[in-house]
Amino acid sequence: MRKPKYTHGFIDRHGRPRFYLRRESFKQVPLPGLPWSPEFMFAYEDAMNGETNPSREVGAKRTNLGTFDALIVRFYRSTIFLSWSAETQRTRRNIIERFRADTMPGAKLNNGRCRVAHLLSKHVDAMIAAKAETPFAARNFRKTLRALMRFAISEGMRKDDPTERTNAPKAKTSGFKTWNEDQITAFEACHEIGCRARRAFALLLYTAQRRGDVIRMGWQHIKNDLLLVRQKKTGAELAIPMHPQLRAILDAAERTNLTFLTTNGGKPFSSAGFGNIFREWCEQAGIPQGYSAHGLRKAACRRLAEAGCTEKQIAAISGHASLSEVQRYTKAADQERLARAAMQLAYPVSETGTRIGKPK
Repeated sequence: MRKPKYTHGFIDRHGRPRFYLRRESFKQVPLPGLPWSPEFMFAYEDAMNGETNPSREVGAKRTNLGTFDALIVRFYRSTIFLSWSAETQRTRRNIIERFRADTMPGAKLNNGRCRVAHLLSKHVDAMIAAKAETPFAARNFRKTLRALMRFAISEGMRKDDPTERTNAPKAKTSGFKTWNEDQITAFEACHEIGCRARRAFALLLYTAQRRGDVIRMGWQHIKNDLLLVRQKKTGAELAIPMHPQLRAILDAAERTNLTFLTTNGGKPFSSAGFGNIFREWCEQAGIPQGYSAHGLRKAACRRLAEAGCTEKQIAAISGHASLSEVQRYTKAADQERLARAAMQLAYPVSETGTRIGKPK
């Protein structure tokens, strides 16, 4: 049986099969189960995406004690950083590295060479203010720096948290725009069943998952009428019933690759690469700017709420860790139902649409 790339296996002295992911310059990672099984592929994908090449790590010997360079090296090796998902690690690392390369107001050295104890709240305020035009970036910066400062306190590199007395600007938007039914219809009319665009669209809409999870989905994740998903961001394991429309679209696809979606070269998508091509597909369908793959995740939650699903039922499919994230959808759906019921009581209308009597 052909094994996934970089996979090596043997039968141990107890007669049990053992499999490992082995790549040059990378740590060997044990893999559970048998090749191509769901548990095996979940671990394989995590190992391929989450392992760090030791040769690329910044060495502690090249840093000065007490500086941000020294703190950051230790932070990357901490249980706090390593407990985050691979995607969260990548995002936070980018923020930290930009902070390391920047220069504090009034300083001559970049932040990496400055002493951790010298960072003040006014410095943090100034850095947050520089990102005020992009509130989400400012909030993510403060959140990441706060985690770094709390780690510094635990390591004895300072006694207080300079981010504690700072505030990030509030975002004046509800985030990614939720697709409406007209936009969903327009996309489906433009991209016929059988093409990559329609397959990607159906996976997003009928699973309510993030794009980073959708691009990892493959035939090995189907078990009977369920699609098995392990979320990259949260690690949550979900068993999502296959919607008949999604089943029909997947049945129409060629099984030439392990994953449902691939690039023109037959390779798996990166999150950024998928986002770019999905935007192209949206433009072809006349979908306005601002409506993205994540907006379809929100549309899926909206549909579930409008169908009368509870917050827990929606979260069982979407995998939201906090029910507060899905309360917006159920609240909006309940408001509309209550408003329609109230209007019907106040202004009775027959099935033909004519008013019955006077308002009560």
